[in-house]
Amino acid sequence: MSAAAARLVVLVPAAAALVGLLVARRPRPRTPRAVATVGSLLTLLVALVELVAVHSAGPVQALHLLPSLQAGELRIPLQLQATDAPALVAVVVAVVGWAVQAFAGWYLRDDDRYGTFAATVSLFCAGMLLTVQSADLVLTLVGWEVMGWCSYLLIGHWSRKESARRAALKAFLVTRLADVGFVLGVVLLATDAGTTAYQEVLAGAPGTLSKVGIALLVVGVLGKSGMVPFHDWLPDAMEGPTPASALIHAATMVAAGTFVLAQLFDVLVASEGVRWLLAVSTAVTMVYAAVLAFGQGDLKRLLAYSTLSQVALMLSALAAAPRDEGPGAGVLHLYSHAFFKALLFLAIGWLSVTVGGTAATALRGSLRGHLVIRPAMFVGLLSLAGVPPLVGFVSKEHVLGAAEAGVSAGDGRAWLVLLAGIATVPLTAAYCMRAWLVLDDLATTDVTRHEADTATRPVRTAVTVLAVLSVVGGLVVLTPLLDLRGHIGWLVALLSVLLIVGAALAVRWVPLVDDPDPATRLVGDRRPLFDRGLGVDRLYVAAVATPVLALARLVVVLDRDVVDAYVRGAALTARWSGRGGQRVHDRERAASGLAWVVAGVVAVAVAGVALW
Repeated sequence: MSAAAARLVVLVPAAAALVGLLVARRPRPRTPRAVATVGSLLTLLVALVELVAVHSAGPVQALHLLPSLQAGELRIPLQLQATDAPALVAVVVAVVGWAVQAFAGWYLRDDDRYGTFAATVSLFCAGMLLTVQSADLVLTLVGWEVMGWCSYLLIGHWSRKESARRAALKAFLVTRLADVGFVLGVVLLATDAGTTAYQEVLAGAPGTLSKVGIALLVVGVLGKSGMVPFHDWLPDAMEGPTPASALIHAATMVAAGTFVLAQLFDVLVASEGVRWLLAVSTAVTMVYAAVLAFGQGDLKRLLAYSTLSQVALMLSALAAAPRDEGPGAGVLHLYSHAFFKALLFLAIGWLSVTVGGTAATALRGSLRGHLVIRPAMFVGLLSLAGVPPLVGFVSKEHVLGAAEAGVSAGDGRAWLVLLAGIATVPLTAAYCMRAWLVLDDLATTDVTRHEADTATRPVRTAVTVLAVLSVVGGLVVLTPLLDLRGHIGWLVALLSVLLIVGAALAVRWVPLVDDPDPATRLVGDRRPLFDRGLGVDRLYVAAVATPVLALARLVVVLDRDVVDAYVRGAALTARWSGRGGQRVHDRERAASGLAWVVAGVVAVAVAGVALW
């Protein structure tokens, strides 16, 4: 049962994507909406069946999705797996996918390209589920690339806007650049092992090729996850529709790298330098992004920067956890982040429909009168801040507990991660409190009591389910589904709670004048600087984008004027020779030439007779 479910959990959303594309252009949106909804519900059902089967009948380490391939000495078995962690994460992806499809059916109800969007979401989920269920490096790469292609389409869905086209192209180029490392990493890992099967890649002691391969793989993960120095594309991705933002930022693409590295954790821990690279990048990202989140003028971008910080936290667990702790803490935070971040994005999207935008000024007091969004937003922000006993608290404290275990083992990387994580706690609490004060401004006139008329029952159901999971989802630590060998560091947990309370109270009592937004007083005229990434965006353009563009132009010149010169020279020679031959064989010239030939023959004949 688990083997069949593991295959179906990938094939069902892929089939929904195919059928969705076939009916995307129907004049009525009901058919594409029905296909998307039914496909997402079936995917969720199959994922739940797999989870129950794995838990009851035991895991299946390797099962074939397609016949094996043989490329010389390299064996490519194309295997899936049905084990505890993949089955659990598959359920999470399916839940978020269903919630996004339910929300998109209402949010994009008047969009003439809704059918294409829904089909792309289904394909996106299929790519993520293939990555999660994969036990083969090639299948992982296929799922990884499908997500990258779909993210380009989703971010640029409103392609009639120049800003959306630019954001999609930016995301595509940055992630493509990083994916070069991912592809080369897969090649080197497979070359060293002689196969692409995870079991055999992890079986022996990693050689030099595997260590270089995991380093390149980490570069690809940093790019796809939006870590420094590849972070610049992710906030701009907010140009896409809110359902796309919820999908990309919650349980799919930006978190996929965490699960891939968790699957290859035994290779990762054998490469000390690679773990230092991961620790430095994630430590810088989680603090930098949390600072930027506080000063954003748009609350959707605030959530985008919070995603950068939270993904950095889950990846940092893989950099800091000792070998015997395993990658469970990072996977747990991936699991919890999916629920509360999808909840927050959908709630912001719901509110934006009622007020016409996601800017902080537009959303001021917009929660007043909402009977569903208000408690949902409250739960989501508390979970993001890490307030006990919500799921965000449980997962964050396991990450900090894993880092604490690394510190006890004398690991310098763990110190870096632990200090960055503790510094991020009050910053996260501060921007969460700021968002709540803006959204729930008591001085704003209650103008949003018409929520029952603006959202359908599936939307309210999706938001409610995500809110409930954000409250009780932490109970997963009591099950054997995740390999959590460590424990919560209670000293760190107590410190975190004190920092949360302190930061929240400090922001709450910032003296304000006719404005509920603490960033108005604390950031002031520097808010545009925060919106531009504290100048790092400009530095990124100068240090990365401009040199890459210059290099691209140089490559074009070399290819066109040097490498291709011989080919073009031969073509020009042939062209000129052809034109010369054409001129020689021109009809008029041929007629005059014939006359000269005749005249010559006559002259020769006369001369011959005379001389004879």
